[in-house]
Parts: sequence; C-alpha cells; structure tokens
Amino acid sequence: MSTEHEKIVDQLEEILEKNRDAEKGYSKAAENAESPDLKSYFQRKSSERKDFNALLKSKMLTAYDEIDDGGSFTGTIHRTWMDVKALFSGDDDEAMLEEAIKGDKAAVDEYEEILEEGNLPVDIAECIQNQKVKIQKDLADANKLENLA
Repeated sequence: MSTEHEKIVDQLEEILEKNRDAEKGYSKAAENAESPDLKSYFQRKSSERKDFNALLKSKMLTAYDEIDDGGSFTGTIHRTWMDVKALFSGDDDEAMLEEAIKGDKAAVDEYEEILEEGNLPVDIAECIQNQKVKIQKDLADANKLENLA
C-alpha cells in the first residue's frame, strides 16, 4: 500500500475508532439518562454510530486490503470520564447531553478534515459526507433536547 493510501486508511480507521467509542458512550449515556426522550435519543445515536461503522467498514474493505478494528485510547478515556462525571453529577442528563454535543462537533470537524484532503474513493467520500450531514442534523436536534435535560 502506498504512503498516501496508508494515510487515508489511518484517517478512516480513526473515524471507525471514534464511532465505536461514540456508540459505547451513547449506550452508557442511555443507561444513565432519566428523561425518556433523552434515553431514546442516546439509544438511537448509539445504534446510528454502529450502522455508520458497518457501512464505512464495508466500503473500506472493498477499497483497501485490511483495516484495524481496535478501539481508541482517547475514546476510552472519554468514556471513563463520562462514567466519573455521571457518578459525581448524579447522572445529570444535561451534562451527558453537553458531552454528546461536544463529541458530535468534534466528529463533524474530523469528517470535514478527511473530506477536504480529498483522495478518497468516490463511494467512501459519499459515505463520509452522508454521515457528516446526519451528525450535523443530530446536532440541531440535540439543541432542542437541551430543554428536556
């Protein structure tokens, strides 16, 4: 694999890792949420991130030889921090929603970065673009949920 391909695969693997971490974080937030609407939102987001990865991974396996399927260290730290925050804040819905918004904003930035660099196979670029738009829509929805938290 050429250096350029390795760079692209590494960036895509990072997105996979962060989506796996987000899936687990949202699942944990759903367990801790008191608001039924927020619990449902977190459960949907967890499932969405799992679906994102299944589709992206499938497209990556078609375009590239192999991918790494581990979890990220920074994501593990973030989930641990959310666990501690939930413990000390009494499973505060508002705090968990704020963390979810923060994570989604970071995801949008990462998606934009890889799209701006170009050199992605067309089907992967389309997949990344569609996922980015979905996360942006969810960010708008999350702002409405802040009143429920």
